[in-house]
Amino acid sequence: MTDQVLGNKSIPVQITEDEAAVYDRQIRLWGLEAQQRMRNATIIVVCLRGTATETIKNIVLAGIGKLIIIDGEDVTDADLGSGFLFRDEDVGKKRVDAAKARVESLNPLVKVETIPTFSVLEREVADTTLQNADLVCVTDWRRDDLIQLNEVCHRLGKPIYAGGTFGLFGYIFCDLLNHEYIAPDRSATKDGPKNVRMTTAYSTLHMALQHKWSGLTKRQTKELNPAVVYGILAVWEFQSLHGGSLPDSSEHADELEAIANKLLSAADVNKQVATAVPRTLIETLSTTAQHEFSPVCAVVGGMLAQDILKALAARETPIANFFTFDGDTGGGTVCRMNMP
Repeated sequence: MTDQVLGNKSIPVQITEDEAAVYDRQIRLWGLEAQQRMRNATIIVVCLRGTATETIKNIVLAGIGKLIIIDGEDVTDADLGSGFLFRDEDVGKKRVDAAKARVESLNPLVKVETIPTFSVLEREVADTTLQNADLVCVTDWRRDDLIQLNEVCHRLGKPIYAGGTFGLFGYIFCDLLNHEYIAPDRSATKDGPKNVRMTTAYSTLHMALQHKWSGLTKRQTKELNPAVVYGILAVWEFQSLHGGSLPDSSEHADELEAIANKLLSAADVNKQVATAVPRTLIETLSTTAQHEFSPVCAVVGGMLAQDILKALAARETPIANFFTFDGDTGGGTVCRMNMP
């Protein structure tokens, strides 16, 4: 990161010859300056479940400077199926304590710190916790708490990513503030490819959830797959209505369907494409949302890490701003929700 972004942090560390050798392939791919940004970046990752495990693996191997993991939960049997940082003997231990040494072993050049409680993210102390981070990544988090944390990050000028899975489905949301980056100029043909500097203004999650789909053609709407978008948003709403609990059986399908269709209607989605979220999708969500599947976590966590690295390197176009993954079809789409 630049001196301006770093604020009150110490003078940026320069990459040594030994580090340059380790990261040689990446430096060839996106340049020394981009690798230098990552080398000086401090990233906070919140909630150490399956998606976070995959994300952490990729950003640590890529060579960020410092990783801070925040999680107050203990390792359970369910974590063993999706989190490769855990072993049978870790059950009952704090997730961060069980995972720390294994994360460090992925790349000894990265400094790893852990905080074994979520209380550091409460409203009264969140500013202090996030102040020296360059980017925040929150996984498998409740919508209402995520909206609150996003507002804190937005006020502090901290980019934030959110990602997670609900059974066979997954999502990524990001608020990168006013993000500047270098991207290929698709119109440059005569003198070969050129790069141009771009700026994209992002919205908070609170604003993104008020998005209207008015004015999109039938084809445009179909390409964005609104059924999956509003299936995922319906799970978030269900969770909010039920004190944080996720749907866990077919008995919840009717309620989840009613929520999804209400959200779909309020968003003014083209009725030629979708007047209701398919019942089969609702039934899949209602029975699998509380479970983690390693392949889905790998896809979502891998994409989340890739986009974080894009944002840090300030090269290529990052997600703008809501990605959804459908594990039934293996397809994913990006929706631009309420962005300028």
